[in-house]
Amino acid sequence: MSSKSRKSKEQGRVTFPPQQEEEDEGAEEEEQQRRRRGWRGVNGGPEPPPPPQRAVKTFREPYGYYPPQPFASTMYIEESPSLRRMTMMREKGRRQAIRGPAFMFNNRGTSLTAEEERFLDAAEYGNIPVVRKMLEESKTLNVNCVDYMGQNALQLAVGNEHLEVTELLLKKENLARIGDALLLAISKGYIRIVEAILNHPGFSVNKRLTLSPCEQELQDDDFYSYDEDGTRFSPDITPIILAAHCQKYEVVHMLLMKGARIERPHDYFCKCNDCTEKQKHDSFSHSRSRINAYKGLASPAYLSLSSEDPVLTALELSNELAKLANIEKEFKNDYRKLSMQCKDFVVGVLDLCRDSEEVEAILNGDLNSEPVEAQRHRASLSRVKLAIKYEVKKFVAHPNCQQQLLTIWYENLSGLREQTIAIKCLVVLVVALGLPFLAIGYWIAPCSRLGRILRSPFMKFVAHAASFIIFLGLLVFNASDRFEGMMWSECKELWLEGPREYILQLWNVLDFGMLSIFIAAFTARLLAFLQATKAQQYVDNYIEENDLSEVTLPPEIEYFTYARDKWLPSDPQIISEGLYAIAVVLSFSRIAYILPANESFGPLQISLGRTVKDIFKFMVLFIMVFLAFMIGMFILYSYYLGAKLNPAFTTVEESFKTLFWSIFGLSEVTSVVLKYDHKFIENIGYVLYGIYNVTMVVVLLNMLIAMINSSYQEIEDDSDVEWKFARSKLWLSYFDDGKTLPPPFSLVPSPKSFFYFIMRIINFSKCRRRRLQKDIEMGMGNSKSRLNLFQSNSRVFESHSFNSILNQPTRYQQIMKRLIKRYVLKAQVDKENDEVNEGELKEIKQDISSLRYELLEDKSQATEELAILIHKLSAKLNPNMLTCE
Repeated sequence: MSSKSRKSKEQGRVTFPPQQEEEDEGAEEEEQQRRRRGWRGVNGGPEPPPPPQRAVKTFREPYGYYPPQPFASTMYIEESPSLRRMTMMREKGRRQAIRGPAFMFNNRGTSLTAEEERFLDAAEYGNIPVVRKMLEESKTLNVNCVDYMGQNALQLAVGNEHLEVTELLLKKENLARIGDALLLAISKGYIRIVEAILNHPGFSVNKRLTLSPCEQELQDDDFYSYDEDGTRFSPDITPIILAAHCQKYEVVHMLLMKGARIERPHDYFCKCNDCTEKQKHDSFSHSRSRINAYKGLASPAYLSLSSEDPVLTALELSNELAKLANIEKEFKNDYRKLSMQCKDFVVGVLDLCRDSEEVEAILNGDLNSEPVEAQRHRASLSRVKLAIKYEVKKFVAHPNCQQQLLTIWYENLSGLREQTIAIKCLVVLVVALGLPFLAIGYWIAPCSRLGRILRSPFMKFVAHAASFIIFLGLLVFNASDRFEGMMWSECKELWLEGPREYILQLWNVLDFGMLSIFIAAFTARLLAFLQATKAQQYVDNYIEENDLSEVTLPPEIEYFTYARDKWLPSDPQIISEGLYAIAVVLSFSRIAYILPANESFGPLQISLGRTVKDIFKFMVLFIMVFLAFMIGMFILYSYYLGAKLNPAFTTVEESFKTLFWSIFGLSEVTSVVLKYDHKFIENIGYVLYGIYNVTMVVVLLNMLIAMINSSYQEIEDDSDVEWKFARSKLWLSYFDDGKTLPPPFSLVPSPKSFFYFIMRIINFSKCRRRRLQKDIEMGMGNSKSRLNLFQSNSRVFESHSFNSILNQPTRYQQIMKRLIKRYVLKAQVDKENDEVNEGELKEIKQDISSLRYELLEDKSQATEELAILIHKLSAKLNPNMLTCE
């Protein structure tokens, strides 16, 4: 479009009606300064300062800022024609500057009438009287007109926090972009405006609050005309997701009361039609929508207000997000951050506990939902076990949690907790020496005071540690009499925990490996013993002479008369001794399991475990480089067997030995020297051997040292949390009922075990009898079986159904409600303290601007009334003056 045509169009657009009166000079200057500031930002931008407070005339035109003067405006216009021309030129230039760039955002480039411009400006700056008058009196006004950025009056009013203007606009019918205004109000945290918009009849339509802008495109309305293409927010953002992102607790509560919920995304590997179609259409948009949904789900505001058990929900969600971080590598940092946010939420709730009852409620969960049998025993600590499983270390190491765990650790041992280290060591020594007598006392009277003391987690730990130390001592003397007891103990633990949970604990894997090697060693020794017994029987049955050296024996029998130096390498006795040595080493490494009980050795044991993990990761690169040089050097020297100064690299075995020990400086340079004058091969050997040493010793070993140092420093920086977390894992292994007596005393079942075994048989027979009876009743009649099934279920869950009928919350729900209230209040106080004063100043400016327009309206009305009175008074005085003349 040419500048000339654009100029003529702009000029025609801004021409005033012929009957319009001239505006006041002060109002013109004020409006000119306000409009000269240029573009308004998409999200409101930096707010322009309020118009200068100055004295103005109070006569306004019908839809402008000042009405026409009753008797003086004509004279004013006639006396100021130059001022009117200057005003018209300024108005034209100002509109060209502001409305011209609209073509960048609006393809049609529609122009606004003077009435629409005035309406948008009044809505933006909170001119309540003008907005009210134009909405009531104008019949040609389009309330859905938009500015150059595509924002209508409702969005402008919401963006500048003009509540009264927003309420006036919401009363109009066929108002567009209500959903856009709601999203904008939520993002800016305007609570009262959000409440006003939610009360609009447009939200009575089903699923208005649950569908995102992109999902509502199919509907024949313009509820989300602005943000359906993601202008301000992502198209998949719903109001409650946005409120959760912004941590707006009040808004989240209002939306939840309206029935809005955040739908949990499907599994990452879901193959349903919806997920497949979204993945095929736009995989990036699908991934971003999943992240936005998880951001809302992981928000403390949504976790606090939407879940009946926020602690359990946050723990499970943190684990799910941690798994997604390992699956979706592209968004790994985002998912890790959300997982940490859930963990921080759980720690924050635990930090607000004020008594033991609240701590127990968080650590144990809802005890009313557990079976009655589980409530008779010690606290289940289900949330602590879940936190350990998901590695929520700050939650487990929190002082409130540690205080409760320490109380359970010294259960039934009043006074021992406050004793000195010397007294505790003396108790450990007494238990270790008197363990057989204590075991006999527990067998006889498991429910006595002695039995309760031995069932204490501390005493169980001392008994098992003492038994294992004695076992290691017997290994030193080559008499592992307690081996069978350890096998029985591991079998019981595998049965109670299940294979999956058993394998997840690395110490169980070590125990399983150690016992497996012991079994293999004893099996090989048993096989050698059986072979020797068979040979001895042959000699006893068929050989009558005492001196076997004078008798010709079969080769398989004669083998057992040889000395050790003539045994085969595959002899079962030799294999048994080698496996036994490995098992002994693993047995002594098992001592590290009890080290976390001590504050000094605990962090060292954790650092050692982390170092082992680093070594395993390093071994991948190490083996790759080692194999490359080992095969290369073997190929180079395999043809020179016997032609070298030493046999290095001539076989695969010699190549392995030479390269391995060269890492520790135990190999010589002469390993590459030949007896022949083949300098080319020898030089290549020197080069490869030198590169290998530089790569392995200088590069890879130093890299391994750096990795170990980094892991150690990481543990050291947070040693207190790491140690308490490891100690809690050790404690929990002794909190559960059972495993009171250590091996080998656990091989002999106690009377309590017999009693529990009989009770389980009785319960199993009762369940079987009920199942048979139910099958018979189902054959007699389906309705009758349903009635009996309902009666049996009602008996089992009588307390829960009673509470649900009366709609009475459980004690756990009451405690969680109390804690969540504290958490929400604390979050609001922290947010108020963190907010910058700039936002408060902005709100004050907007309130002053709105108040100014209201005062001007009141002053205008008062001036009009005064002008009418003066006119009436002059009309009365003029006849009297004429009469006097």
